[in-house]
Amino acid sequence: MNKSELGLQTRAVHAGEQPDPVTGASSPNVVMSTTYVADPDTTFSAEGFQEEAPHIYTRWSNPTLRQLEEKLCALEEAEACVVFASGMAAISALMFHELKPGDRLVISDVTYAGAAELVTDLKTSVGVDVVRVNMSDLEEVQEAVNEKTRLVYAETPANPILRLTDISAVAEIAHSVGARLAVDSTFATPIATLPLELGADYVIHSLTKYLSGHGDTLGGALLGPAAELARVRQRLLIHMGGILSPFNAWLIMRGMATLPLRMAAHQQTATQTAKFLEGHPKVTRVVYPGLPSHPQHTLASRQMRNYSGMVTFQVEDGALAARVLAKHLRIVHYAVSLGHHRSLVFYLPTSDMLASSFPLNPAQAADYRRYAGDGIFRFSVGIEDAEDICADLEQTLNYL
Repeated sequence: MNKSELGLQTRAVHAGEQPDPVTGASSPNVVMSTTYVADPDTTFSAEGFQEEAPHIYTRWSNPTLRQLEEKLCALEEAEACVVFASGMAAISALMFHELKPGDRLVISDVTYAGAAELVTDLKTSVGVDVVRVNMSDLEEVQEAVNEKTRLVYAETPANPILRLTDISAVAEIAHSVGARLAVDSTFATPIATLPLELGADYVIHSLTKYLSGHGDTLGGALLGPAAELARVRQRLLIHMGGILSPFNAWLIMRGMATLPLRMAAHQQTATQTAKFLEGHPKVTRVVYPGLPSHPQHTLASRQMRNYSGMVTFQVEDGALAARVLAKHLRIVHYAVSLGHHRSLVFYLPTSDMLASSFPLNPAQAADYRRYAGDGIFRFSVGIEDAEDICADLEQTLNYL
């Protein structure tokens, strides 16, 4: 069976998996062993590790992790994948793989807070030239890249403001100076967008979010060219040790089997909820790629096959509303994280974000405020009945 010719849902269920040849078990086994019986000529050093070598030690490779990597490759249509203990471990591995002192990194001025804070450290401690740009402004991206640019790093939709990046256009700019483009596609998932197909060189996922989908495990993944990922595995996974637990890998695979179904439900429920919020008198603004009111809805329609489940909204007094929501919500959880089957909402004050995670210049800060105002509620809409989510929001917003 050639899995590359199968449909998306079939790949989500079957890619990387096969019945156990000994027991006939239909579900994949969880291989928790840290070590494996080895050939007497096996090297003790990871320096000689080959991708096709038998499993020797789980820090090097593991059957369950390998199954997850194969499934991710099938969904992202990637040559190779390395999974990590968290999304931040995957981002860190990419940065240390691609960048050395004196290289230029062009990164979105708004991206996941952990990544934004990491590159600030790279600038001061490693000597990487970090340039933050509005990735939706192609002229700004073009002006930022030069012959020293090694990596361009985008996130689309951007966390937390849901601003989009035109992947094909930015890939062309990056490649014009010999740089590589990496895209954090956590919010979109491979159900919505295939960055490699659009010209990106790497794709990053926090597996903790939509791919796992149940809020019960951490994980990360980096996908891209086989030769580069082999070096990432040897230099950065094996030696730095950010290894994903096989049990967590098994949980993520279980979640991924329903990813296409869940993302369809997320989109349907988020669209209905976003429309409800857009019409509510206590809500001053809603941002959702699936709404015509999104500033880049045309790009979203062209680049995303699914608008995902992430919505942001604003009210007049966000700090007060945060306390009200935390106290009175009954179905929606007031909590961080996203991509779970249950709905989660959390308030992000703009002043805090600009002071901590996003060291932006005045023009960039003004652009952030155009999306976020004085603060936004980042709303990860789950797969509950939309009518119940809206009713919960209605009864809660009535306290304002």
